[in-house]
Amino acid sequence: QVQLVESGGGLVQAGGSLRLSCAASGRTFSSYAVAWFRQAPGKEREFVTALTWSGGNTVYADSVKGRFTISRDIAKNTVYLQMNSLKPEDTAVYYCAAGVPLGTYIYRNYARYDYWGQGTQVTVSS
Repeated sequence: QVQLVESGGGLVQAGGSLRLSCAASGRTFSSYAVAWFRQAPGKEREFVTALTWSGGNTVYADSVKGRFTISRDIAKNTVYLQMNSLKPEDTAVYYCAAGVPLGTYIYRNYARYDYWGQGTQVTVSS
């Protein structure tokens, strides 16, 4: 079992920055991929970014590439999402999730992830 807790959401103006955290308890991330998804009202759950815990390789959705950065702190068993140049379109509930990757291949499908945090709201005002 892996328990995930997100934090760091809030209200920010367009162009601002925010850093989200995803802390794991129970089992460590070890062999998992850790991803960030987001979901806005009335929209599908959207893949944002992910990394493999052991190898540290990353993937990004085109919509956030160049603005968002995913990273990990191995000692703290925590994954971060640094969000810069925020846009109103980034407004959503952000979830972290953990699942088993296919070797170095990172899934973008939310159904491939087994453990989920409770979500944290990010609101970007224009």
